Amino acid sequence: MDTGEWNWTWDESLYAGSAEHYAVGRMAYPVGLADAVRDELGLDGSGRLLDVGCGPGPLTLLFAPLFEEAVGVDADGDMVAVAAGRAERAGITNIRWRKLLAEEISPELGSFRVVTFAQSFHWMEQALVAERMRDVLEPGGAWVHVGATTHRGVEGDDELPHPRPPWDGIDALVTRYLGPVRRAGQSLLPTGTRGGEEDIMRSAGYDGPTRIIVGGDEVEERSVDDLVAAVFSLSGSTPALFGAERPAFETDLRALLREAADHDLFSERRREIEAVIWH
Repeated sequence: MDTGEWNWTWDESLYAGSAEHYAVGRMAYPVGLADAVRDELGLDGSGRLLDVGCGPGPLTLLFAPLFEEAVGVDADGDMVAVAAGRAERAGITNIRWRKLLAEEISPELGSFRVVTFAQSFHWMEQALVAERMRDVLEPGGAWVHVGATTHRGVEGDDELPHPRPPWDGIDALVTRYLGPVRRAGQSLLPTGTRGGEEDIMRSAGYDGPTRIIVGGDEVEERSVDDLVAAVFSLSGSTPALFGAERPAFETDLRALLREAADHDLFSERRREIEAVIWH
């Protein structure tokens, strides 16, 4: 959504307490996303990747094998720590992690064949970040913007192995505890996050875009614990936002989910993932 005037300012509490939940509660990007980007860009294992706003590293971990080295950058130190732990457990050794605001990125990090942004660019000073990326992209390099909704699946009434999660009820419960206006760190987002990324990119001198769409047909089984983590992974319902009421909220959330679940299980059909590529 393009919100016009933008009054929100980033602060370190945006995802406070969410890093571990994010790693569990978000559905994984499909392997086909890495394959499609590899084929489109002719990636051959050489060069470097910069993943900006990497969170707990889902895209960094997926794309790192396509490069000689990857660097994951996030402004949230907990996210970076969780990402590093996931890489270590997965045995992926070619990633460096940095706690760093996107607006602070400079050629000190070196040059990169590809920079990626997944569910992150809308939180940044977009025009400034677009210029900063020009300073670190190699000639002929590519910017890949991954648009996705990974905390929840597609709505529908087609039959799945288990019930779909009661997202309307979940949203209503969050509203009951936190109010009707979306929270974001220490601020409010009455009209949602801003859009207009493509205008920003063109104004900054990028060429494109090329669009790749993958996925959308997979059905994923999700547990009550997965859904609780998904809710706490969101900027508008982080654990920190509930304060002393967090235990009561989680009790109510689990009761809502268990009443709707089939033996504590749900099914969701994953949404499509779009990669928008600029040069």
